Amino acid sequence: MITIEPPASLKDTLSRSGLTSFLNRARAAVGLSGEVEVLLADDSALRSLNKSFRGKNKPTDVLSFPAPAEISKIHAGDLAISLETAARQAAIYGHSLRDEVRILLLHGLLHLSGLDHETDNGEMAAREADLRRQLNLSSTLIERTSSAPRKTPSRTALKISSKKKASSVATKTVRTPTKVKLTLTKNKRGAK
Repeated sequence: MITIEPPASLKDTLSRSGLTSFLNRARAAVGLSGEVEVLLADDSALRSLNKSFRGKNKPTDVLSFPAPAEISKIHAGDLAISLETAARQAAIYGHSLRDEVRILLLHGLLHLSGLDHETDNGEMAAREADLRRQLNLSSTLIERTSSAPRKTPSRTALKISSKKKASSVATKTVRTPTKVKLTLTKNKRGAK
């Protein structure tokens, strides 16, 4: 299930059914059999989650909350994505907000599957690049951390950026307890 919370100005540019369809295709391509809950929110919500689960008081683009192994076949985990950060990144990399959210979904799903680009010697980057091509997505999150943006940000992105400082591009993985809604609990198990 995908939950879209404010900002309303960005909410109207996304199709819940289109994103759900993509999420299910990407989940199957990654090899996750369990369901995935997704929260699309604003920088403030991601800042709060990042602070609660990782001790970092700043917004970020995507957080991954893998479920415990015992239930991962039923519920693979949860993802939280900042639509404001995604909009800024979309403007910088020259594609739509929809495509940026899809890139973040794929990246988060790979973390839910157990991959971690910070420790795996390129395994996640290679897998993400293959799946990106398979799912018709532009550059991966990992590739972008070492390359320059293709395009100057739009005026809209610059306005958003001037209000809130841009976050890093790396995904953060955080573990939560069984059957957790992202907005209901605080458990600092294995945060990444």
